[in-house]
Amino acid sequence: MSDPSYEELRARVAELEKRGAGRRTGSLEFRVGEKGGVSVYGLGRFPVTLYYEQWTRLLDASAELRKFLEENKAEGKLKLKEEK
Repeated sequence: MSDPSYEELRARVAELEKRGAGRRTGSLEFRVGEKGGVSVYGLGRFPVTLYYEQWTRLLDASAELRKFLEENKAEGKLKLKEEK
């Protein structure tokens, strides 16, 4: 097996950068893992992975979570992203 040429490496890097740039759009991506967990990509550096029952419990509590977030936001307890 021969080593790839400089041009082949440059083409591969360009391809990977093009693919990686699409993921940083702020859009969310969902995947099912080998063990049946559902992962959400795009929220932060690492994916958030929960099982079906955990996702449904979290979604059922969404109104309570929103209320909790707003209360703590008003009290200044949450770290918020600076607006540009």
